[in-house]
Amino acid sequence: MAQESIQETDFCSNIHSNDTTTLSKELEDIAEQMATKTGVYVLEDGSGSMVARAWLSEHAEKTIDIQYFIFSMDNIGLIACDYLVRAADRGVNIRIIVDDIMVDADIQDILTFASHKNITVKIYNPGVNLGKNIFGKIQKFTTNFRSANQRMHNKTFIVDGQVVITGGRNIADEYFDYDHEYNFRDRDVLLLGKASTTVSASFDQFWTSPLSQDVSSFIKDVPENTTSQNQFDKLHEYACNPDNFWPQIRERITTLPTTFNSIKTSGGLVWLDDVQFISDNPGKNDDNSGLSGGGISTDALIHLIKNAKSSLDIQTPYLITSSLSQNLFKDAVDRGVKIRIMTNSLASTDNIEAFSGYQRDRKTLLNTGVRIFEFRPDAAARIKIMTGELQEKLNYKPIFGLHAKSMVIDGEITVIGTFNLDPRSANLNTECIVIINSQKISSGVLEGMEEEFLPENSWETTLEFNPDSEVNNFKRLNTWTRRIIPKEIL
Repeated sequence: MAQESIQETDFCSNIHSNDTTTLSKELEDIAEQMATKTGVYVLEDGSGSMVARAWLSEHAEKTIDIQYFIFSMDNIGLIACDYLVRAADRGVNIRIIVDDIMVDADIQDILTFASHKNITVKIYNPGVNLGKNIFGKIQKFTTNFRSANQRMHNKTFIVDGQVVITGGRNIADEYFDYDHEYNFRDRDVLLLGKASTTVSASFDQFWTSPLSQDVSSFIKDVPENTTSQNQFDKLHEYACNPDNFWPQIRERITTLPTTFNSIKTSGGLVWLDDVQFISDNPGKNDDNSGLSGGGISTDALIHLIKNAKSSLDIQTPYLITSSLSQNLFKDAVDRGVKIRIMTNSLASTDNIEAFSGYQRDRKTLLNTGVRIFEFRPDAAARIKIMTGELQEKLNYKPIFGLHAKSMVIDGEITVIGTFNLDPRSANLNTECIVIINSQKISSGVLEGMEEEFLPENSWETTLEFNPDSEVNNFKRLNTWTRRIIPKEIL
């Protein structure tokens, strides 16, 4: 055991020993471009997206602002926390907002993390999960159903106010291709420069909102030993154990400056004058009764669909349509727009409630002229996407489901964000999207989509065929029973 500890310590000290590289040094040769333009690079694979976050955390100099719907304390979550604590130890100021409903961590772990003098954690719209017993949770939903269902679904990672990662991924194993049973096919985008100002302003709006409360302000029974002198030792020990974070990944982090320089010089980083970051306001539709109301992100997407001229290619994990969205698609088809939508099949979905909502209107949507493709759980593309180290370690292939929320309009405009095509994203959850007007970016995203439209990766659903029979009768029955749940809250 002593020898193992020595190896782990040496391994981690080697990784974290590079004091010569800083983010500002890495960006100095593009600083002039960043002042007036936005650099855009799409992060397709989970492993690469995780490595980018780790490297940015390692080289941040002033601030890291983080906003997520889910931040789990699993393998990826703990290692992410280790990088953040190490950044805080260097004097980096860290602010984190997480939505209450999906907090997957013990109160003691959260308070220990937030006890660092340079780390502040806020919880968005608390009262349905953290610090509540089952009776408290039921009370919130029964006394204020609309408020309980208004969640923050935004996902942003902002470093030094200059570099942003945003898109579909939460912080958990399954979003970075590390889960041994089920993973998501997802997509993020890296933004450098001008657009980061808008993203930072949106984060500040959520940070100062009364809906975002300091985690220590509403926890009545504070556990002991959350501020001990060595409270982060176990976290560091866990993250430095190669069994928990494979050495190959650490090596990728150390070589990322080389990769980043390659991206800059090879033309992979696309510089644009106008990249739009659009976010809903905190407390979206607070003044509305019922479960409708729309939102800023909803209006932006409606505008794009209404102005599409030739094609709409869409990926969304959940596809729950209303008469409004069905009519939008029908009008587009009638004026000659070819529409393809990829969503999860019953065999690949992680949410049978949402699939039930889609299933109810599948034929209605097909009758508008839209083509629908359902992602296969055994998609051949998963071998290409999945973390190579995980493939080597396992003697089987985990299931993959679709989680990317992207749209390509006319092969020229790309949307990457958090917005699912469902009433919850349209009316209840706050969402954020990036609108990128670039044929080059669109071509790259569309290339990945085209591969996933292939028969080895998805089934095309028609009025005569759907792949629901690919799952057992129990799951089909279970999905059917969910039809009692109103589509508006799925």
